[in-house]
Amino acid sequence: MPGKTLQIPTPDGQADAFAVFPDDGERHPGVLLYTDAFGIRPEIEAKARELAGHGYAVLVPNLYYRHGPAPVLDLPAHIGEDVRPAVIGRLMPLIEAHTTERILRDADAYLEFLTTRPEVGAGPVAVLGYCIGGALAMRTAAAHPGRVAAVAGFHPGFLVTDAPDSPHRLVAGITAQVHLGLSENDMSADALGELTRALDAADVRHTTEIYPGTVHGYSMSDTDAFNPVALKRHWDRLLALLDSTLG
Repeated sequence: MPGKTLQIPTPDGQADAFAVFPDDGERHPGVLLYTDAFGIRPEIEAKARELAGHGYAVLVPNLYYRHGPAPVLDLPAHIGEDVRPAVIGRLMPLIEAHTTERILRDADAYLEFLTTRPEVGAGPVAVLGYCIGGALAMRTAAAHPGRVAAVAGFHPGFLVTDAPDSPHRLVAGITAQVHLGLSENDMSADALGELTRALDAADVRHTTEIYPGTVHGYSMSDTDAFNPVALKRHWDRLLALLDSTLG
């Protein structure tokens, strides 16, 4: 299924995005997909196409658009453990510059753009995130309870931090149904307990699973962390969530 590059107007300039829509001419439920730290690349585009094949209109913004169009960095075709630390080192200044204020400004713009596309049906959307994108998805849902019906985060990072605005402290604003698919090394037992207590206290409908035999990044076939069994579980959980919340 062909994708296209679109430009999203934001308060800080034009954000480039990869978008893919079912090609039947109908309107479909929208999905905002936040990438992992490595950003838009063939691996992410393939996931967006897979979702579109199941009947969803998918928008994947370039999180680092303030630093240039995607790909902001030249990435190897396979991000192995031998090169991963160096790549993360180059990305870290961009990640650190992506403050909560910027995240929320961008989320406003992304949701407005997605929900007003002619390919997207009326009603709430889903927000999906991998790695750092999981925290962005949670922040987006908390800030836009009326517009987000489902949140999914896979091998998510930075959900529980010491910051006053840590995502786990904001869950009272979430009305969406949430699924979090953790790897075995994503979160300590104490942090997971704190997150679960916060979700329960806020009456958020949620499932949180630790996918067995996994490490952070398990869903990405262009990394050494890839686990095909966990990838299938990810699709099973994600598609069931979207079907139950977006129909």
